[in-house]
Amino acid sequence: MASPYAVAHADPQGPGDARPTALQIIEDQGVKGRLDGKVIVITGATSGIGLETARALSATGATLFLTARNLIAAKKATHDMLEPGRVSLVEMDNNSLRSVRTAAKEILSRSKGNVNILIANAGVMGIPERQLTEDGHEIHFQTNFLSNFLLFQLLKDAMLSSATVGSHSRVVVVSSAAHRSTLLPDSDDYDSEKGQYDYSVAYATSNLGKIYLANEINRRYCSKGLIANSLHPGGINTNISRHAGPEFVEMIMAIPGVMKISKSPEQGAATTVLAAVGKEWENRGGKYLEDCAEAERGEDDWNTFSPGWVKQTYDSEAEARLWKDASNMVGVGDVA
Repeated sequence: MASPYAVAHADPQGPGDARPTALQIIEDQGVKGRLDGKVIVITGATSGIGLETARALSATGATLFLTARNLIAAKKATHDMLEPGRVSLVEMDNNSLRSVRTAAKEILSRSKGNVNILIANAGVMGIPERQLTEDGHEIHFQTNFLSNFLLFQLLKDAMLSSATVGSHSRVVVVSSAAHRSTLLPDSDDYDSEKGQYDYSVAYATSNLGKIYLANEINRRYCSKGLIANSLHPGGINTNISRHAGPEFVEMIMAIPGVMKISKSPEQGAATTVLAAVGKEWENRGGKYLEDCAEAERGEDDWNTFSPGWVKQTYDSEAEARLWKDASNMVGVGDVA
């Protein structure tokens, strides 16, 4: 089925062009004020596309739990959106598995054990030198993948019990086209210990892991009422690039054609919101999306800026290996 947004994406003209925003998706799907009683958890929801995702989904009337590493900064960013009992902040630092466990416990307590949608949006990029978290993992790997994996495991039972015959629970994993440029490393090198550290490789690897997380969740739980999809939001100049510096952003934007395909944060959140509430994605999972549609087969060119999925986007053997390894890392076992 052709995407209703295909025409808008056919000839992009840069941020703010005719491509849809997250709020437009809400309007188009007819869910404004219609999701009262649903519980949505969004990680990294207080800046960039995460903030715009939260802003759009707030319009549905759903109960939102927005995770943030810095509550003071988060309150400033979301002050116009917070609503006691419906839209609230939860302190969570993806650099700390302990913090993830504490946040999950708080979410389950405040939601009374109900979670309908989990959006794994939190991420980091461009850490110039190899750094380890308090848990001893390379920072891209833990922030982008491992902590989101753990959060899902801790919320999984609530999501399964919240699913109904007519309404699947959904996991939406925000990844990146950077995954096109790498393969999953050996099981003993997720933390970039072998060879010379390269932050672009570490970033790409962590985002491949995020896609594998969604694929494996869907494989294991789609028959039980829980589906998962991953996506590339597009090229957006947000705070995620702060570690790489302004020169990095200028260099990227100078690449021919990149400025035209780049999006505003409001547009960058559109694919996430479509995966979260779109009717066509009610019972479709295990897919990689881009530009508000399922991505088409792309060229295996190892190019971060090319469209489409590549051979490593779907790899059931690698997905199962990463799931097992991550389960051991966070201490949940290779759970069914």
